[in-house]
Amino acid sequence: MSLNDDYLQYPWRQYGYDHDRYDWSMLTDRPAIQWPAGKKLAVWINVSVQFFPLNQRGEPFKVPYGMTMPYPDLRHYSLRDYGNRVGIYRFLRAFERYNLQPTYAVNAQISQTAPYLLDRLIDQDAELICHGWNMDHLHYGGMDKAQEAELVKRSVNTLREKTGRPITGWLSPARNQSENTPDLLAAEGLEYCCDWVNDDLPYAFKTEHGDLTMMPLQTEIEDAFVIGSNLHSEDAWVTQVTDAIDYLLEEATEKNSGRMLGLSLHPWMLGQPHRISSLEAVLEYISGHEDIWQASSLDILQQVRQHSGVKT
Repeated sequence: MSLNDDYLQYPWRQYGYDHDRYDWSMLTDRPAIQWPAGKKLAVWINVSVQFFPLNQRGEPFKVPYGMTMPYPDLRHYSLRDYGNRVGIYRFLRAFERYNLQPTYAVNAQISQTAPYLLDRLIDQDAELICHGWNMDHLHYGGMDKAQEAELVKRSVNTLREKTGRPITGWLSPARNQSENTPDLLAAEGLEYCCDWVNDDLPYAFKTEHGDLTMMPLQTEIEDAFVIGSNLHSEDAWVTQVTDAIDYLLEEATEKNSGRMLGLSLHPWMLGQPHRISSLEAVLEYISGHEDIWQASSLDILQQVRQHSGVKT
């Protein structure tokens, strides 16, 4: 049986990628990027401040690191809550000790469940980005567009109202998107999104409402992924992070063009008393390296826009 001629016809088929969301390019072929003071590697540290409801719906799937046992799953609920009650404050002390300024990705519902914590984060004068509503309200393919638009608007506006900040960045719960998510983010005035991890530098992403910038936040060395999913030790996580830093610094030197590393952290994971020393080891490594520019996600984005030929 032969196939019809239109079977192999695809309207977006083109060189590089079969879509028009962003341009295809090799990292090595792009214009060189330079960081302040001649630094070779920009490091932004993202801390996800999350709320996992006890009565998770799990639509359309159970969120990673969420409730896994029959209701009420107090074991996992209380462990996640530990991050907001205890672990995050160990993070704050560690960042102060090493004079580092992270970016905080905050579930908007934190303003209701832990308003004291949100006030503390506001006092840090750090970059805050929206991490959706909570860790049970996912964005997914096939989701009703109007329903998702309301969810994005409610999440972003709540965080803007409660913090008094403009809120220009976004990280989806579980890093999951629908086909409409980027368009809806741009419609709400968001400038960058951290869901896509397919690069080592920011890049322009087309939407119905103008360009977003994708700010890659690497999954492969995320604390929860390495320790929680891959079941590696805390020491192995430290090694993987420092190895990534060393390699990117070497590559930046070889190519005479800066590189970027987004490091994703979770207080419920590394804020544990037996793990906090691993976080401190990584922070000490970052703060002690003369070729690293540690900055917020927004600072890095602004530097790229103002002082490089990289399109965002």
